[in-house]
Amino acid sequence: MTLTAPKTALPPAPLPGRGGRPGRQTAARREALTGYLFTAPTVIGFLVFVLGPLVAALYLSLTKYNILTAPKFVGFDNYVRMFRDERLATTYGNTVLYVGAAVVLINAFALLFAVLINQRLPRVLTYVFRSAYFFPYLVALVYVSIIWQALFQKDTGILNYYITALGGERIDWLNSSEFSKVSVIIVDTWRNVGFAMLIYVAALQEVPKDMVEAARMDGANEWQIFRRITLPMISQATFFNITITIIGAFQIYESIIVLTRGGPGDASRSVVMYIAEVAFNKFDMGYASAIAVTLFLIIMLVTMAQFRLRKSWVNNE
Repeated sequence: MTLTAPKTALPPAPLPGRGGRPGRQTAARREALTGYLFTAPTVIGFLVFVLGPLVAALYLSLTKYNILTAPKFVGFDNYVRMFRDERLATTYGNTVLYVGAAVVLINAFALLFAVLINQRLPRVLTYVFRSAYFFPYLVALVYVSIIWQALFQKDTGILNYYITALGGERIDWLNSSEFSKVSVIIVDTWRNVGFAMLIYVAALQEVPKDMVEAARMDGANEWQIFRRITLPMISQATFFNITITIIGAFQIYESIIVLTRGGPGDASRSVVMYIAEVAFNKFDMGYASAIAVTLFLIIMLVTMAQFRLRKSWVNNE
């Protein structure tokens, strides 16, 4: 009798896509390709509309270029020229004023409105107030400025009508060196306060109610609750609003064009408006590019400083 070893069945070969290695590699490639396709529009847009113009501006800032002739390399002459440009100093001063006013006024009014809306109001009234405050942000800034230009008119404007009705004198909002900047600040604040308000409303709704009730039971008044609990809890929203406001205010342009055209003289002109004038009225693209590069660096440095100081006052919990 001959004994034979039992036959052992060989394991089936793994099928592609059913746990085998080739299937896993194919799935990984498909997943990577899908990710690249989804991110491609953003990457292409960044390269074409952000990084490309930035590199071009850096190059042109080192040249003398009037659009009609080829750029001529001049080194850092355009940057040295900025230190002798009194008009540039004036426009930078105006822009810094716009930035400071925007940070204070927009965030102060937005927080005030957010606190009022966050009170225990009927839901319908809450929606109405939110829509009313946010609506100006949805309208194009040019149209908003045109409406306010009519309100600011010295002889026919509604603002001067009420000022004279209360016994005051008419104010030349748009043609006065003193009030032209004020008119720009008013329009910028009125238009942007709604967006910041919604950010604050969302943050206020995340403040723990049990913490507030516990503070009330311990005898804290409303101001103490707001200062010691509410403000620290919404510090991330405050940081976001301040950052966005600063970046936007440094680039203020449309409202000035419509309201005052930068006048009288350069009394209300911003840096971005001066860049456009130098580039497209005087065709000095090299110098305009140098100013644009310095403005970009200033915005970047201010933003970096904000993020550096963020840890000292922003609550991350």
